[in-house]
Amino acid sequence: MIRIGIDVGGTGIQTGAVNDEGIILAEESIITRTDIPFPEQIRNMVDSVRRIIDACGLELKDVASVGVGIPGIASKETGEVIKCANMGWNHVPFRQEWEKLISLPLYIENDANVAALAESIAGVSAGTSSSVFITIGTGIGSGIILNGKIWSGAHGIGGELGHVILDLDGVPCSCGNHGCLERYCSATALIRFAREAVQLFPDCSLLKAVDGNPDRIEARTVIDLARTNDPLASALYTKWISYLSQAIASVVNLLDPEVIVIGGGVSRAGAFLLEAIASRFPQYVIFKDQPLPDLKLASLGAKAGIIGAAMLN
Repeated sequence: MIRIGIDVGGTGIQTGAVNDEGIILAEESIITRTDIPFPEQIRNMVDSVRRIIDACGLELKDVASVGVGIPGIASKETGEVIKCANMGWNHVPFRQEWEKLISLPLYIENDANVAALAESIAGVSAGTSSSVFITIGTGIGSGIILNGKIWSGAHGIGGELGHVILDLDGVPCSCGNHGCLERYCSATALIRFAREAVQLFPDCSLLKAVDGNPDRIEARTVIDLARTNDPLASALYTKWISYLSQAIASVVNLLDPEVIVIGGGVSRAGAFLLEAIASRFPQYVIFKDQPLPDLKLASLGAKAGIIGAAMLN
């Protein structure tokens, strides 16, 4: 038996067949279409599943289930996608539409939760019973694994670390609140810090690195200069690491997981990022005489979406 995983992204939808060990046997990508009616979007996904099954030389009866990871939230009970802004879905009957086209059990889950599950089964947190996956990119995503299972709360909306409020009167967030954690800990936050700072220091190396155009500053620009001990970049990086370390300490204080996994685009900074967080977050942990969770970089990359979705049940 195989399982099928579907990773729904803003520009592409990845579909793959996965075995019980979390190994992808076959995969393909289709373009995300938001310009067509919802039933046609589902039909495109079903067609992709059928092609993957054929590529494996199998039949429907050889597929245990299909899982879908979405950048949004869904009801486990009804299969309704409650909200998925990237696709323009708002209270759409995903499972109902799916069952009109193909008779395979279907599970739907948030994409960060799916990635967390993948790492706990086939990645760096495999063999543990509790872990928290934090993805650092444009925003902050997170997934919680407790007793080997995804924990997303009573209504499927839990685990939103990025929208924990850090400062009641802080920076406005796209969610409508102010001072959300992702406004201080994401790659976008680091970029904002840098663009604000170069206005005060027009002769800085940071501005020279982008030919005097602050709009070209990326998180990588700051991190690369911080590696060279550039004074301004290092100060900005330290400030950002402080916020991120407070967020991670809050996770430890609340959940006490065995492992915290860091993923997302910023995780490409590797040991430079991990060592900076590891040296800072323990000072914010309450019980300093107790073991700290292991801090690790995600290992599955873009494959986590397919693998984790396939393992949903």
